[in-house]
Amino acid sequence: MIVEAIKRSMIGIAYGGIITFIALTVLKYTNTEAPVSQIWLYMLCSFIIGIYFGLSSLIFTENSLSLLKQTVVHFIMSIVFYFIIALSAGWIPLTAAAIIGTSLFFIFIYAVFWTGYYLYYKKVEESMNANLPRK
Repeated sequence: MIVEAIKRSMIGIAYGGIITFIALTVLKYTNTEAPVSQIWLYMLCSFIIGIYFGLSSLIFTENSLSLLKQTVVHFIMSIVFYFIIALSAGWIPLTAAAIIGTSLFFIFIYAVFWTGYYLYYKKVEESMNANLPRK
C-alpha cells in the first residue's frame, strides 16, 4: 500500500509539473511578467494538488463502497481540497461569481475525466468477459 501511495504521488507530481509547464508556456508567449516567488508558490500548489489527486484515487480501489458512494466521496473531498488550495494561492478571487464559475468548470472537468475513466474500464471489463471461457 505504501509503495502504491508513493507511486501515485509521483504520478500526481508529474501531472502538476505538466500543468505548470503549460502555464509557464502561456506566460512566456503572452509576455507576462511574474515574480519567481509567485511562480514557485503556484508550482508548489500544482504539485500538492497533483499529489492529492494521485492519492485520492485510492478511494476507487475500496471495494466495500459502491461506485456512486466512491464518486460522491471523491468529488466532495476533491472540490473542497481544490478550493482550499486555489483560494489560499490566490488563483480564484473570493467573489461569488468567481466561486460559482470555478465550481461549474470544476464539475465539467470532473465529469469529463470520470466519464473517460468509466468508459475505459467498461471496455476493459468487456474485453475480460470476452476472454472468459463459455459454459
